[in-house]
Amino acid sequence: MIVTSAMGRRSIVMEVDKPWALISEFGESGCPEDLADILKQHFQIICHKEFLQNPTLHGSKLQAMLVWNQHPRSEPSLLRLLPSLKVVSNGGVGIDHLDVPYITSLGVKVANTPGVVSDATADMAMALLLASARTIVEGYKIAVDPKATCIPQRLMGVEVTGSTLGIVGMGNIGYKIAQRSKGFDMKILYHNRNRRSAEDEQAEGASYCESLDDLLRRSDFVMLAVNLTPETKGLISRRELSLMKPTATLVNISRGLVVDQDALVEALQSGTIRAAALDVTYPEPLPRDHPLLSMPNVLITPHIGTNTYPTTRKMVCMMVENALAAVNGLPVPNEVKPK
Repeated sequence: MIVTSAMGRRSIVMEVDKPWALISEFGESGCPEDLADILKQHFQIICHKEFLQNPTLHGSKLQAMLVWNQHPRSEPSLLRLLPSLKVVSNGGVGIDHLDVPYITSLGVKVANTPGVVSDATADMAMALLLASARTIVEGYKIAVDPKATCIPQRLMGVEVTGSTLGIVGMGNIGYKIAQRSKGFDMKILYHNRNRRSAEDEQAEGASYCESLDDLLRRSDFVMLAVNLTPETKGLISRRELSLMKPTATLVNISRGLVVDQDALVEALQSGTIRAAALDVTYPEPLPRDHPLLSMPNVLITPHIGTNTYPTTRKMVCMMVENALAAVNGLPVPNEVKPK
């Protein structure tokens, strides 16, 4: 096989020389088929289902597990079948589905793909905010309804320009959201474990709220951009929702478990808050009879925050880079260590 290096040099790599890697599958439920060539250029790939048909055939060869959309699941029952495993390389920044302390206790490194997901996810956050505020989906349904003869006056949204946005979690993604919201002349509040520098705050006109409660009371839009940790699980529940304005919208682009969904349903039904726009739920997808799916003041997308071709390609390349470093005994660029 002829491959081209990052420096543009071409060389011949024999299939037998390439390390083995396990993935879930290619296609709709797995790694995008369009990007399979990147993985196959550097690894001999075996899919999870094929591997399970005869684990002893390839188990001792596999040195990397490439996790996409949280699969394959790095459960002990699977890891026991991979005695030569050196790395679990995750496509995406969130690693709440990985038991990092357990995996690393086996001498296996863990890596993720931070940074490259931030722009696409921040774009999605603003898309959800705008679509919910301006009733875009409801408007589309009326526009294409063959029975529609007029535009109902009830199709009124809320103003985005000049409103107050409260960002919960001001990491890379949260900061990118702040940059975008500045273009709408929004007043930006944020709550974070660590306060950003004065330079960062001044650049985006962001004001720090030491108290989450204070941010919730003051915001017209509450944007959740935190990692899922034991501390953030159920971060937004009945008490927190009750503090929000009745005209406020909750936007979640973090993880479904950050929000108590039963409490959210109650808050939306009772008018405690105006609306919710969610790119994440728990589970994903929701059961088809879940009340959130039929509520007119809820907008849900199927966890597509990073789903653009440029971002997905960057994620796959970074996932491969991390895995190759571990397999070759080199420092892993984006290694995740247990806390």
